[in-house]
Order: sequence, then structure tokens, then C-alpha cells
Amino acid sequence: MVKAAAILVGLIFLLIGIVGFVPAITPANGMLLRIFHVNTAHNIVHLASGIVFLLCGMAGTGPSQTFFRIFGIIFGVVALLGFFYGDNALLGIVANNTADTWLYVVLAVVLFFFVFYPFGIKAPV
Repeated sequence: MVKAAAILVGLIFLLIGIVGFVPAITPANGMLLRIFHVNTAHNIVHLASGIVFLLCGMAGTGPSQTFFRIFGIIFGVVALLGFFYGDNALLGIVANNTADTWLYVVLAVVLFFFVFYPFGIKAPV
């Protein structure tokens, strides 16, 4: 389950990274789906993350869990930075807005779910 989740998350991140470069979906103002503020650096981060998620998913359960743990922490830190910077670019590089920040909070929680939920353990009957 964790391997499949890593592959799925990787594909989603790759798709978001690619879509971020499509002008019809991300107009000149850089608002992906008119909600999330993105820029080239943000899209590259999505693409790189997606590739690493895919590689970890293909490598096995251990690497997938490790990557979920690492990225859960990273997204938690990025969410904190987002609350600090507000609607300004994170570290002056990666585009950010309130919607991005709350998405990072949700992503951190979801990624930690895949680390700590005991997949494969059957419920008592």
C-alpha cells in the first residue's frame, strides 16, 4: 500500500509540475487553477519531488516510508514558512499564498499518515 501510495503521489506531483507550465491552466498571473500561486521554481520543485516519489515507490516499502517521513517534515516546515511569509515568495524564490500554505499543512498530515498507519495489519474479528 505504501509503495502504491508513493507512486500515486509521485504521478500527482509530476502532473502538477507539468500543468504549472501550461498557460491555459496557469495564466500569466501564476495562479494554478486560479487558487495556488506557482512560478517556475515551484513547478521545478513539484517535478523533482514527483520523480523522487516515483523512484522511492519503485524501490520498495522502506524507501517509500522514509520519503513520506522526510517530506512530511519538509511540508510541515514549508507550511510554517508559509504562515511566516504570508503571500510572499518563500525564501524569496518559491511562489506562495494562503491556499498553498494550507495545502502544505494537509500534505504533511497525509504523508505522516502513510508513515504511521499500520498497513497490512488486519482488524480483529
